Amino acid sequence: MMAQQLSFDLPAHTALGREDFFVSPANSQAVAAISAPHWPGNKLVLSGPAGSGKTHLAHVWAAQTGGRIVAATALTPEAVPTLAQGPVAIEDVPEIAGDAQAQDALFHLHNLALAEGRALLLTGRGAPRFWGLTLPDLTSRIEGANHAALSAPDDALLGAVLAKLFDDRQLSPGPEVITYLVRRLERSFDAAARAVARLDRAALAERRGITRSLAAAVVEGMAPAPEQRHD
Repeated sequence: MMAQQLSFDLPAHTALGREDFFVSPANSQAVAAISAPHWPGNKLVLSGPAGSGKTHLAHVWAAQTGGRIVAATALTPEAVPTLAQGPVAIEDVPEIAGDAQAQDALFHLHNLALAEGRALLLTGRGAPRFWGLTLPDLTSRIEGANHAALSAPDDALLGAVLAKLFDDRQLSPGPEVITYLVRRLERSFDAAARAVARLDRAALAERRGITRSLAAAVVEGMAPAPEQRHD
């Protein structure tokens, strides 16, 4: 009972600086695109699976340019004139696939920002043609933008992401834990985030450190066995 009472689900502090982003072949193209001083047409689409680093890179870009970051679902027609006065990143664009008003606002922001010579960054999962947007003029403009994709992580990147997720929660497991998780987890950032959250909760509940044996107990059933992933 005491262990249960001491188990608090505290929020993790997420570090979003450039120095916190690990570059590997899985994301080097996107990092180079974000770091470029100018984009063709002054716009860039950044895509990738959940947890792949889109938000992190958007924050890096915003820090470099003084840009603002707005969730697509929070975009309103009234905000467009102000947002168009500076660099702006609109995150998770596919989330407004069923929102005609938000799509219309994004269309006007796109046109006004580019007319003002401001950079526009758009993020979402998968290639833009799969975003499900229903406003044809907006769809054609987004699909015509320069596109940088974040890929599924390789071993080095997955290990670095796991280390960062643990560090964000002020946890310091041994390297053998990271190695075990890299070999056992599904090759995705979402799986890494879920595993770290589960391990954090389990360690708090059991009042113990994060060891390889705890990792084995927690992630069992989360991912295919190594022989299924390493063929």
